[in-house]
Amino acid sequence: MEAAELVLPDPDRPGLHDVVPALLEAVTPGGTPALGLPPVRAAALLLVDGLGHRLLHEHAADAPFLAAMADHGPLTVGFPSSTSISVTSLGTGLPPGTHGTLGIRVRVGGDGGTLLDTLTWTGDGRDARELLVPETVQPRPTVFEQALARDVGATVVSDRAFRESGLTRSALRGAQYRGVGAFGDLAAELLDALGRPGPQLVYAYHADLDQLGHLRGPGSTAWRWQLRQIDRLVAQLVEELPADTLLAITGDHGMVTIDRRHDAENDPDLVAGVALVGGDPRARLVYARPGAAADVLASWRGVLGDDAWVVDGDEAIARGWFGPVDDAVRDRVPDVVAALRGTAAVVCPTAEPLLSRLPGQHGSLSADELVVPLLALART
Repeated sequence: MEAAELVLPDPDRPGLHDVVPALLEAVTPGGTPALGLPPVRAAALLLVDGLGHRLLHEHAADAPFLAAMADHGPLTVGFPSSTSISVTSLGTGLPPGTHGTLGIRVRVGGDGGTLLDTLTWTGDGRDARELLVPETVQPRPTVFEQALARDVGATVVSDRAFRESGLTRSALRGAQYRGVGAFGDLAAELLDALGRPGPQLVYAYHADLDQLGHLRGPGSTAWRWQLRQIDRLVAQLVEELPADTLLAITGDHGMVTIDRRHDAENDPDLVAGVALVGGDPRARLVYARPGAAADVLASWRGVLGDDAWVVDGDEAIARGWFGPVDDAVRDRVPDVVAALRGTAAVVCPTAEPLLSRLPGQHGSLSADELVVPLLALART
């Protein structure tokens, strides 16, 4: 795989973190239009987990309505290109290095701190919401809090199980939460929120495409059937949109199918000198024991070879992998960052037993994972 296939978030071009602020501007009277979106009374964003730009266009025949919509992207998501990072970027309007959610599993609290799973908000397998208060781990105001300050109604439509999750509190606080359980529920709640009087900002989340991509592989028969259902859902939503509203659709990352696994728990060269392994199989955040960072960097480079871009934390910052890194979260940046290439992954079979076996993965810096569409249609 050629180094030219490395894709980096570009600070001079719009990214995923610009989407919800642009929608807020679109519904704020006197707001400043952005991303080519028109001013409207109310706007909704449907986040389809796992909807990558390349995947959508490779399977356009399964999603003719989506493929025909105006694309205001493509956009790059932040690194790592995984759900909790992207959801926090959407919710705060900030890149990862500023909001501080730098990985699916990231060390919080510096040396001796806790390896926090930012999806489940657990540490060492236990609920960490009291030890690592979400509003403290991610203290930046959300776009939904900003919307309320502008007298814009704010609603989140998502799985009812996520209502009080750490990620919801970290990334989406300030909005009225409408818990749902299925496609019909999601559509009804989204349209109801758009139909309320006055300016409205709505965020809706759907997880099943990503789930099937992980379990069966992106582009698999099951994945394609799910994409067809999403295409029909969006077409039906557009038919029912109230006047003077807009529906936008994006993804939080794409996905690749892996066929090579390096074992970070059992390969002695990957274990030596390592205190904690965070991130996920396509984007590993490696925290070294005191004094061992240089040796860990050399070992990981030697083992992974052409299967990964492996840099130290300072180089990752200098290259802009995380975007601008705030001093307050600098201690979350690992000693070594491994962004996987091609169809390789670094797994942790004991710490992540299910994830380590899944064929579909994401998180790295390839175009398949980092680039997503921004589709939009307005009803006048």
